[in-house]
Amino acid sequence: MKQSRAIFLDRDGTLIEEKEYLRRPEQVVLLPGAAAALRRLRHAGFKLFIVSNQSGVGRGLFTLDDVAAVNARLAADLVREEVLLDKTYIAPEAPGQPSRGRKPSPQFLFDARDEFGLCLEESFLIGDKMIDLQCGWNAGLKKSILVRTGYGREVETAADPRLTAALIVDDLPAAATWILSNGP
Repeated sequence: MKQSRAIFLDRDGTLIEEKEYLRRPEQVVLLPGAAAALRRLRHAGFKLFIVSNQSGVGRGLFTLDDVAAVNARLAADLVREEVLLDKTYIAPEAPGQPSRGRKPSPQFLFDARDEFGLCLEESFLIGDKMIDLQCGWNAGLKKSILVRTGYGREVETAADPRLTAALIVDDLPAAATWILSNGP
């Protein structure tokens, strides 16, 4: 059986506007070109997953129900743009709390591999923080991609030497263009 390729996406600052501790569905705003980029990737045969740390739950700032409502709004907005997500993985723990899937842990990527028959070596992670990139590296993905949206520009400016292993692009549409022009 042929394994599928996947795109793993951070949510806040990568797919939607960064709003510190986003907790209300009406705050969801897709970044320009994000839906079209995902549609292009989906049409090329990629499965689409969100992998998101939501430490506001562990910090007591909002609930898992709040996260579910935000994710439902995002999914509905994407469906209107003819984009279907395969699954969303959420790590609600705050930093320092025990967590099975909090990035940079690759556990959710392994879970998706096992559930959806993915080839991680032909898959990509797109995010705006170093922990996103590390998650992809820890899972053995083909490439971890830093977008300059959200916190990405600050991460790039910090000039961490580990960034040499990442691709750095302006935004999700640029990441999709690179993936589609450099894939098998």
